[in-house]
Amino acid sequence: MPLTDVECKNATCPAEQKRIRLADGQGLYLEVAPNGSKRWFWKYYFNGKEKRLALGSYPETAPKAARLKRDEARLLQQSGTDPAQARTVAKLQRKAAAVNTFEAVARDFHQLKAPGWSEHYAARWLARLEKDVFPWIGKLPITDVKAPLLLATLRRVEARGVRELAHSLREACGQVFKHGATLGACEHNPAATLSSALRPVATKHMAAVLEPKAAGDLMRAILAYEGQPATRTALELSALIFQRPGNVRAMEWAWVDLDAGMLTIPAESMKRVKSAKVNGRPHFVPLAPRAVELLRDLHPLTGHGRFVFPSLLTGERCMSENTLRTALRRMGFDNDAMTPHGFRAMARTLMVERLNVHPDVIEAQLAHGKSGPLGMAYDRAEFMEQRRQMMNTWAEYLHRLAQGGEVLPFKAA
Repeated sequence: MPLTDVECKNATCPAEQKRIRLADGQGLYLEVAPNGSKRWFWKYYFNGKEKRLALGSYPETAPKAARLKRDEARLLQQSGTDPAQARTVAKLQRKAAAVNTFEAVARDFHQLKAPGWSEHYAARWLARLEKDVFPWIGKLPITDVKAPLLLATLRRVEARGVRELAHSLREACGQVFKHGATLGACEHNPAATLSSALRPVATKHMAAVLEPKAAGDLMRAILAYEGQPATRTALELSALIFQRPGNVRAMEWAWVDLDAGMLTIPAESMKRVKSAKVNGRPHFVPLAPRAVELLRDLHPLTGHGRFVFPSLLTGERCMSENTLRTALRRMGFDNDAMTPHGFRAMARTLMVERLNVHPDVIEAQLAHGKSGPLGMAYDRAEFMEQRRQMMNTWAEYLHRLAQGGEVLPFKAA
């Protein structure tokens, strides 16, 4: 007969015995100890071996509840699963879920990748998640973060009007889920399904002069600039060498070889991943005769210091990032017409469309990542002659435009 609640309540174990067992039925029994503790167990056989499964304590687990637990375990046993082993697996899964929260996996990924990232990028990557993702889903097991929940988190950011950040966070979360999959913490990447669920970002390209006539107007304005000599030189040199604005304003005299007509930007000063900054080659920029002339004329003014274009306030720092932008405004070119970064787009567009220069050669000089054997070949130092010819041709073309010359496709002699 099944045990009644009264029988369970009144059951006692003599002090001289270790325990007594009161049978309930179908392998279920109540074990009573001399100290008064009472626990339910189910005895069963699996693969020919006798085993038992703890089902809870009395009175927290009443007889009826103990029988339900026994029946659930019997179903597992009949399906070919060891109930005790299934319980151990479930316990481990719960423990893993507590450790494998979204935030824990994200921080593990950051710790793994940060040594290869720039310090700025690594700090920004983590700070963005700490502000806009962790407060909402960070404490949840990563397996519980499904697409609707992640989308709701990203739309909080989108609602602030920062659509680009929402897309960046989706990509970062995708990295976390992929890392979680390699750890066995999750199986799916819900971020991958949300690429079209966020509002699109209206891409705004850097303003640039892209037509020959306008380029001629710009070059004449630069030549007539009446501000600081170093600023005027920086503007014309930006057009001649079309390097990133940060590399132009931070240029050091130690990088310049006027006799060889070469600017050598160290790898650590280039826009690269951290490993490439440490182990990569420097970026070589051939200087056309006009660029060499500009630097020779400037050397008596700034050559005593470290920077080619030092700060107007103190020579210990390089030129401010707003100096060239402000100068362009003074000349009548606002942010919608031309920016310091626009010299790169101007050079690439006009050289391809007007000078018939191969795009891969230009990309190498822009220090962009290139694909294909030709692009990779032109990034090697022994192909410098092609770059030097290109830079000379470009300088000659800018001179023609500044003089009001023809703007049809130009062929260097």
